[in-house]
Amino acid sequence: MTKRHSSLFTILAGGFLILLVTGLASAQSAADRAGDWRATLETPGGNIRLQVTVSIEENGDQTAVLESLDQAPGQLIPISTVAITADRFEFSIAAIGARFEGEWNDADSSYDGVFSQGMQIPTSFSRPAEDTAVFIDGLDGRWEGQLIRNDTELEFALNIQTGQDGTRVTLDSVSQAAYDIPVLNFSRSGDAVSFQVPAANVTYQGGVNGDTLSGDWMRPGFDTVTVTFDRVSETVEAPNRPQTPQAPFPYTIEDVRIDNPDAEGVTLAGSLTLPEGDGPFPGVVLISGSGPQDRDETVWTHQPFAVLADHLTRQGIAVLRYDDRGFANSTGDFASATSYDFASDAAAVAEWMRNHPLINAVGLAGHSEGGLIAPIVAAEHSETAFIILLAGPGTPGHRFIIDQIMANSDAMGIDSAETRARVAVMETLVDAVRHARDQDSAEAALDGLLTEETLTILEVPADQKAVFISSMSRDWYRELVNYDPADWFARVDQPVLALQGTLDLQIVAEPNVAGLETLLADKPDAQIVVLEGRNHLFQNAQTGLMTEYAQIEETFDPEVMALIADWINERFGAER
Repeated sequence: MTKRHSSLFTILAGGFLILLVTGLASAQSAADRAGDWRATLETPGGNIRLQVTVSIEENGDQTAVLESLDQAPGQLIPISTVAITADRFEFSIAAIGARFEGEWNDADSSYDGVFSQGMQIPTSFSRPAEDTAVFIDGLDGRWEGQLIRNDTELEFALNIQTGQDGTRVTLDSVSQAAYDIPVLNFSRSGDAVSFQVPAANVTYQGGVNGDTLSGDWMRPGFDTVTVTFDRVSETVEAPNRPQTPQAPFPYTIEDVRIDNPDAEGVTLAGSLTLPEGDGPFPGVVLISGSGPQDRDETVWTHQPFAVLADHLTRQGIAVLRYDDRGFANSTGDFASATSYDFASDAAAVAEWMRNHPLINAVGLAGHSEGGLIAPIVAAEHSETAFIILLAGPGTPGHRFIIDQIMANSDAMGIDSAETRARVAVMETLVDAVRHARDQDSAEAALDGLLTEETLTILEVPADQKAVFISSMSRDWYRELVNYDPADWFARVDQPVLALQGTLDLQIVAEPNVAGLETLLADKPDAQIVVLEGRNHLFQNAQTGLMTEYAQIEETFDPEVMALIADWINERFGAER
């Protein structure tokens, strides 16, 4: 009998997506060097296509942005430094610790060199071939299927849409909560169908019979398995997100840019929403969870922070939400930052908001890692009016990581003995990281502990060992596992509202609430609210698994948002 679950590697590494990015140029004149250039990185996990767009100003200044076509299409990452001549190209991307150096190859019309990001990869950049629209007849719609290998069952969906620009195909790995994965080289010849999924290093070859597509799912290093897709709809519908705010709005929206004076090169781009009226209004800064997040905390087409900001502002509360440093429209280096750097950013945003003439009190509302950051800022800045923890941790980092693994394994029906073995390995790895002097020593310790046996227990593919080590040894992770909320809550004397969903499998309810009760026991104005049936995003859920997030239409439970608004207004509202 099969068990439906994602691998532990998916649970552990899901928040550590590493974008392998690069920049390039070419040819003999400034005009020729501007524009798009592409390369294919051949990595252990599969090929990744990159596109860099180079801009050259009239004064000769050069700038460039990177797009990872297979990992994050449409997301542009600024290239920090770029220098192009007819003979040589160099660039670096501070946000992800990447670099490229290449020499012009006249025979192949490319820059040939080495791309570096944790490993060195020989790479060539050249002009992209002109895209020719490809039209595939008779296959439009959503096709759902399953991959079953040993005791693992993964649910997939192919989304095939044909429009004026040709046929576009994406893959949803529903069990792993990964959506809109690019599918390339999709072709049909009679009844034969083939395609590739570069992000997973997968090639598929099969045949279509009516509304059934069946064929071989092939990935190097793994047994070939048969995956059958059934067409469940002849159209691909966008997920319904009824709560996403739509204009016109009964409040003012201001785009802002805020420099962090304590972090060189960090300018935070955000949106300030101000209620109607003369004010003054209470204000709140929204602090996002882990991973690079935009100001709306966009995830699987949900925009939780946009929805929350809309609700609070309609209730007379000013809200400032912002893009994380080094992401979207904010500048800075995200990849090298720790939670303490993000706390510095939040403090700068709150200080800017305190100086606004229509705002009389500024608090912080942090989600997930943001709920770790909020008490750090409040402890160090007494002028903080209040803090709200939206699934913020009440236990040390090395504990909530293990609690997360156990809770997800239980929810996915993984055998208890298997879970205990995984937890034992992870506790050893986390302990090694906690006591490592620096990143190099952490990497060395992890390399020794991650044997063939322990990799198998964790279900980490051998070709992903280096990525796994990099994820666990970087500064952000080492600071996270050493974080202890008691160090900060001892210095917090502001009002605190802590919200916790019972179906939260990322910050697990039972141990977290117990930790918060201890931390807040002596606070004069502290409230913990346990919300039955809500998950980590504060959606009404059934299991709490990440696979549900995209499937649930609700973005943020209105009852929870009303609770937040009432709590703030009771203490700081204009009519209190």
